[in-house]
Amino acid sequence: MSSTNKWPLFLFFFLLFGTIHAQDNLTGYWQPQLAINYDVTGIYSHNFSVANRNYIIDDSEVVLKTRQIDLVHFSTLKLKDNQTLALGIQYRFRNNFDGGDNELRLTQQYNVTSKPLSVRYGHRLRSEQRITESLTTHRFRYRFAVDFPLMGEKLDLGEPYFVGSFENLLSVAKGTSSLYDVRLSGQIGWQLDHGLKLQAGVEYRMEEFTSGLPQNVVFLLTSAQLSL
Repeated sequence: MSSTNKWPLFLFFFLLFGTIHAQDNLTGYWQPQLAINYDVTGIYSHNFSVANRNYIIDDSEVVLKTRQIDLVHFSTLKLKDNQTLALGIQYRFRNNFDGGDNELRLTQQYNVTSKPLSVRYGHRLRSEQRITESLTTHRFRYRFAVDFPLMGEKLDLGEPYFVGSFENLLSVAKGTSSLYDVRLSGQIGWQLDHGLKLQAGVEYRMEEFTSGLPQNVVFLLTSAQLSL
């Protein structure tokens, strides 16, 4: 796919985000994240990350206050060049910030990618067990993602790239109705020296979209990823 042909796909994601400001029931967050990737062997790797989620729009008011801190670890096994299996564990610290429940989360993941030309396509399946003091929720997720360089056919150091994704989620728990969410995200990143990547973008979530009053959530995402 040529650079010219990539731009309609890139613009499609961001034009969709342009309608978000008109949505009702809007909550906004800023979520910075730091991640470290470490290859143990050629087929086995670790990922460690910490993320801090902060309110920037709450009850239609502009604020800046912390909602939670997440500590996450993934162990990933490469099955083939384009397929991986991963197990993850996450702990969410929330009670000390806004009174919500702390959460332990276990994750099982399968990911497959393809790259026929300069655009890489990814399909990810996840199952999660979200464990809090009052409830255990089982969540099932499917994500389709694309990424490609924004300058030329190959990504060189210092050049920007685009990452976009669309994800559907189903949450089920004993004694509660099933919940359906959808997420759309777009980010621009830069590949820098020494295995460092910087990314920034936005994500839109429509939560409980089959209910009579779906919730609209917008994330401002910033991240640094270091591969050792």
